Amino acid sequence: MNFDDTPQEAAFRETARKWVEANGPKELHAELSKSSLGRIRLAHHDIVDVGKAWQKKKFEGNWACLHWPREYGGRGATPIERVIWQQEEGVYGKLTQPFQIGEGMCGPTVMAFGSEDAKRRYLPKLASGEEIWCQLFSEPSAGSDVAGLRTRAEKKGDNWLVNGQKIWTSGAHYSDYGLLIARTDPNVPKHKGLTMFFLDMKSPGVEVRPIKQANGMQEFNEVYFTDVVIPDSQRLGAVGEGWSVSLTTLMNERMSIGARLATGVPEMFEFCSNLMLEDGLAIDDPAVRSKLASWAAKSNGLKYTSYRTISALSKGERPGPENSIGKLVSGMMLQDIATYAMDLQGAAGVLTGSDEETVQGQFQQMLLSSPSMRIAGGTDEILRNIIAERVLGLPGDIRVDKDVPYNKIPTKGR
Repeated sequence: MNFDDTPQEAAFRETARKWVEANGPKELHAELSKSSLGRIRLAHHDIVDVGKAWQKKKFEGNWACLHWPREYGGRGATPIERVIWQQEEGVYGKLTQPFQIGEGMCGPTVMAFGSEDAKRRYLPKLASGEEIWCQLFSEPSAGSDVAGLRTRAEKKGDNWLVNGQKIWTSGAHYSDYGLLIARTDPNVPKHKGLTMFFLDMKSPGVEVRPIKQANGMQEFNEVYFTDVVIPDSQRLGAVGEGWSVSLTTLMNERMSIGARLATGVPEMFEFCSNLMLEDGLAIDDPAVRSKLASWAAKSNGLKYTSYRTISALSKGERPGPENSIGKLVSGMMLQDIATYAMDLQGAAGVLTGSDEETVQGQFQQMLLSSPSMRIAGGTDEILRNIIAERVLGLPGDIRVDKDVPYNKIPTKGR
């Protein structure tokens, strides 16, 4: 793969750079520069409000959802141009956090399986930031095994009646629409009785309960559905084909998570360059340097793996199972780095101060939030199975319930 810009790409980069310089919210640049490790720190601004303002400005300048077709609010850009834009957008790209699920997961699913009317109605408003989307997949009894979900959708004339519960839904508390997978036929094997829908999160019967996290934030939610009515026109794909539809969402999710997930490597280098140990700076310690070298190598490996995906996309191919590699490695590395940073600080690592913008404070937050990164979008165990079976071609895991009707699978509380 050639990493040098072609003349056309260089011209695109120059145009993007000039637009960002002229339109970027410079008053937020300093705070965004200090925001790292996946946490946005804006003292006097709400991330959703400023994110919507930036997304709207990008949309008006034809810089939002670059890879989407123009008729749906995008620019029709190539995968390489999308990467160039992300590089030039720089720290302002952190403002797109509320839209990542919609742009990276929900939007592509609607684009692939929605009606033409649905695509023209919903995608431009998603691209402009006017409407935010969330993903309603995981349940208390169906996290890693999404196909084991219990939320039911029953056909009632031209509508569907939905009852059930979802959990760990990112951004549900500020989302306008959600992508929902539900069970429509319990009499067939669990993967075959699912159907995908999208719904208005303000619909009667939808209740969102934010979850208070260990790090003090509220990013995830429980969502309850009580006799929620969804028109059949908001079904994506055929009835009973929800699992196939969900694979499009999940593949895009793992590519999106792996591409944007902070590894903590730059922050760790900065931290070790300033941390004084008994014998000198941490970065001069051979054991520390060995750790840093290992993480730097893995970080570069992740970068080039993502470039390989970009190369495949540029040829018109869909995101494949190899995206699980980036998500798996980056999640483990994030937690390893946070743990090691806290170990280097010793007793000082458990102290909290008033300034969360210090590197030390960031690693405390990173330690508390990093375990979730090894669960969201597929646990390590699930990803290893995907890599083993679909990338390496190893024998599949034994699945005793594969051909058993869902309502015949022994379980409590069904």
